[in-house]
Amino acid sequence: MTDLQQIKTYLDEYLALAEFADDSWNGLQYAGSPQVSKIASAVDASAKSFAAAASHGANFLLVHHGHFWQQANPSLVDWQRDRLALLSKHNLSLYAAHLPLDQHPVVGNNAQILNLLKAKPTRGFYPHANINIGWIGRIKPTPLSSIADQLSQSLATSCRVLPFGKKLVTSIAVSSGGGSYAGFFAALAAGVDLYISGDPVYVDPTAQEAKINVIFAGHYATETLGVKALAEHLSQQYSLEHIFIDLPPIN
Repeated sequence: MTDLQQIKTYLDEYLALAEFADDSWNGLQYAGSPQVSKIASAVDASAKSFAAAASHGANFLLVHHGHFWQQANPSLVDWQRDRLALLSKHNLSLYAAHLPLDQHPVVGNNAQILNLLKAKPTRGFYPHANINIGWIGRIKPTPLSSIADQLSQSLATSCRVLPFGKKLVTSIAVSSGGGSYAGFFAALAAGVDLYISGDPVYVDPTAQEAKINVIFAGHYATETLGVKALAEHLSQQYSLEHIFIDLPPIN
């Protein structure tokens, strides 16, 4: 058992939440049991992830996409009331880390993807409110097809590949999830061999003429590694059991 407030304080500092401007209300979004006995992690806050966490006996749920967002009406009515009622019913705490988890140099989504590919993070790119949220890494010369295969197998995803750059990749820029056009152009400006992101955007003509490789590996798939790594770190820090709840989107 570990005190909930102790875990909250540790995560807030470890993720440097105060440094980020974000659309997500990062941090502890719902306080459940004051004592944490088991951690669950999931990419998304949802009725399904709440119910699954409770069914596995967890009383602390760590997610990348939380429930509360700047643009959303916070009124607890209709589906929002029903969703959050599950947290109350199961005395389940909810902690969200969005951009701070994308950016983190060790457990972050982007650093973890580079780690998966045996690439070492070397510098940030893709500034958001004066903080680089993406990471660039170096890798020994590796065929683009091998990188795409590794991502497809390890992340259980189907990659969309734009093979317009070097056949052997040595530099990779990663911006997980919805990297958007801004992420692509930031990678292009950085002069890397390969840009990896989640959601596909239509950059085909530009990528071809600029001679850069691009892999879109799916929003959900590219954001599974961060919550897993952070929850494992937390479980080791406090000797707590952890379970990852895998709820990929329905295609």
